[in-house]
Amino acid sequence: MLAGKLKSKLAKKEPVFGGWISLAHPSIGEIFAGAGFDWVAVETEHTSIDNSQVLPMLMGIERAGAIPLVRLAGIDPLQAKAVLDAGAAGVLVPMVNSPQDAEACVAMCKYPPQGQRGVGLARAQGYGREFSDYVRRANDETLVLAQIEHVQGVAKVEEILSVEGIDGVYIGPYDLSMSLGLPGQLDHPKVVEAMERVRKAALQAGKTAGIHLLHSRQVLGEAKRHLDLGYRFIALGSDLVILEEQSREYLAAVRALSTSN
Repeated sequence: MLAGKLKSKLAKKEPVFGGWISLAHPSIGEIFAGAGFDWVAVETEHTSIDNSQVLPMLMGIERAGAIPLVRLAGIDPLQAKAVLDAGAAGVLVPMVNSPQDAEACVAMCKYPPQGQRGVGLARAQGYGREFSDYVRRANDETLVLAQIEHVQGVAKVEEILSVEGIDGVYIGPYDLSMSLGLPGQLDHPKVVEAMERVRKAALQAGKTAGIHLLHSRQVLGEAKRHLDLGYRFIALGSDLVILEEQSREYLAAVRALSTSN
């Protein structure tokens, strides 16, 4: 149960840093894991990655030494069951806007009596070989993070965090700014105020506060500040953003050299 290792670090208030995969190739997860990320999340909300592609990606992440997670496409019991059975150590669930949404997240990720997750034999259970041990530990060790990325979720964040089985919250800053009518304006006072409410609520509840620092300027310029604020679950960039930014920067640097001669 890999999530147990992740949750143990978070319980000790140790920071855990993750990579983010949007391109459907197992090599990317292996690269991130090999770089030393604590966890790597497979993105299925804003990509075309389907369940059949998730499985080999989780295998690659785990094999290379990181903890595999999946960002679900929504509050979807069928997808949650599939990716957890495939070996995901936990899930990030987008657009959790109410305590009822949070309860649905717990129900789809936890076995009875705590939830309603279906019981099957798959990779997570060692194809049946480790079934008893997995079922005994899964409810405690599976990580469930509710994404707060809409003003409705911000308004209900304290109630969301009070739901048993929710391990913490993960801020989606771009969707949150969009819901405030301020798309991409992450430094706007209204966006900052909303994020602060979420962060403070998580710390007050003794649960994990998570955030995504997407661009290199955020990672390099703001990581220390976010750590000081108490964020402990932090995604750094994504395969798409790293590829785009680095390609553009390399090309600009080389073209500048070529024109100086």
